[in-house]
Amino acid sequence: MSIREAEARADAPLDINHYSMKKSAAESMLDVALLMASASQLKAVLEQGPASPLYAPVIALISISLCLQVTVGILLIFIVRWNLNDEQKHWRLNAVENVATGLVFIIVVVSVLITAFGVHGSNHSH
Repeated sequence: MSIREAEARADAPLDINHYSMKKSAAESMLDVALLMASASQLKAVLEQGPASPLYAPVIALISISLCLQVTVGILLIFIVRWNLNDEQKHWRLNAVENVATGLVFIIVVVSVLITAFGVHGSNHSH
């Protein structure tokens, strides 16, 4: 790339849609990783069986976490699909992003609770 091409590229306006799509794609990859971890935790708790302490609450927490993760994934799809250059949609996009951020915070809290109370390896005694 020549110096002129680099300067022209630096002066070009930022394509908000392109930036948003990259950001949402990265968030979606993290969402998929968290979804896989939650499914693994659910499998481990189910393998321990109902005799383990806090079985029902941990199953409920993992289920809540999975539902919230799917919801956030759907919201991310909507965020990517909207044209950010349309200023009439900015308020809606902002609201959806705020909801997604709030749900992610709840997912983090639920995940901490699952980790604190939930899945224990077979080498732990109860």
